[in-house]
Amino acid sequence: MTARNREALALVPSALLLTAGLAAIFLRRDEFLSNESLVYGGVFLGLCLAAHLVIRWSAPNADPYIFPLVAVLACLGLVELYRIDESFAQAQARWFVIGLVMFAVTLASVRDLRWLQDNKYTIALASLVVLLLPRVPGIGQSTNGAYLSISVGPMSVQAAEFAKIGIVVFLAGYLRDTRQVLIHGGRRILGLSLPPLRHLGPLLVIWGTAMLMLIFIRDLGSSLMFFGAFLALLYVATGRLSYPLAGIGAFAAGAWFVGSRVGHVQDRVAAWRDPLDPELFNATGGSYQLAQSLFAQADGGLFGRGFGQAELGTMVDGDLVTTPLLPASQTDMIYALIVNETGLLGGAAILLAYLLIVQRGFRIASLARDPFHKLLATGLSAVFALQVFVIVGGVTKVIPLTGVTLPFMSYGGSSLMANFILLALLLRVSETARRPA
Repeated sequence: MTARNREALALVPSALLLTAGLAAIFLRRDEFLSNESLVYGGVFLGLCLAAHLVIRWSAPNADPYIFPLVAVLACLGLVELYRIDESFAQAQARWFVIGLVMFAVTLASVRDLRWLQDNKYTIALASLVVLLLPRVPGIGQSTNGAYLSISVGPMSVQAAEFAKIGIVVFLAGYLRDTRQVLIHGGRRILGLSLPPLRHLGPLLVIWGTAMLMLIFIRDLGSSLMFFGAFLALLYVATGRLSYPLAGIGAFAAGAWFVGSRVGHVQDRVAAWRDPLDPELFNATGGSYQLAQSLFAQADGGLFGRGFGQAELGTMVDGDLVTTPLLPASQTDMIYALIVNETGLLGGAAILLAYLLIVQRGFRIASLARDPFHKLLATGLSAVFALQVFVIVGGVTKVIPLTGVTLPFMSYGGSSLMANFILLALLLRVSETARRPA
């Protein structure tokens, strides 16, 4: 069986999972099972097969496993969003279609990745401008003290979701050009060999400006993603462990400084350290959300309560839908909801799917022959992995909770579109790497 046929066949389980999940919710809600879930499953499979045909036409040698894994995550996200409120699932389905269109357009139009490398400075500048937009009066929007999104007509767009791709493209392109200088270095400072400033300067200026802007807009989750991707690319480009070790030390110092002086961050750290503290639990913007997340995951047990069985206390006021028992269950807390309804085994299966995507991404990087392709695949895989770690780690109290989305599952069009573009770029690198010489 060819790789593309394996990909097509692997899309069927995701459609069956969507059908079964919706059927369980319909039985719970109406105690009546119609053919509606079969229709939704068939439409989902048809959309995925259409994207598969685009891959078959434009990237026939690309990795055959990443897209089916993404389809599984997306179908589970749709099921859980439908379980919260039908309007969430309808909006997410529309964004899913738009995301697939952007995936197809990116895969079909970006045939030669050298275009990205040649325009790395333009892409970096555009990314920095996009990062700054949430702070612009009139279009920027604040959520829980962080400036994460911009208002474009009736839509709200999370700027950092798209900027992360642009910054990774710049880092990969610049490190490809200067890797030899970084390897051999120049002056030694505190035992660390540093290259001449004219080579290191542009890298630090672009990356440092991005980090400062993320702190300025208070998007701490994206700051961690950008920093981690930067260190991963620096290590792959140079093969020298001293650079990421120095970066980790600088991050620790910066985290201590910000955590001890910025009130928004102090509140997040306090909630993380003791989410069950009665004073924090009852305070506005305190630890209630994190505590309820931990309760929901514990309540799921090993096998979960079943689709549609979680207690959310859903309240509908016009177009506003809230879940007081698990706030932001459609965005930040969707992983906690999944664990509640599918149990520890379901949560572990979700994490395994993410791990497999990351593993395939790093495998693509290892197979790539061009240094820019190798660095690009590494950066995209690293930023994807870190995004999953930041949100799942926050929900499970491994690290302080920050506002990033769970890729392909959380409610929101920006995340879906950006991650489909990321997926298309990964498959383009894979196509180039696996193409027979």
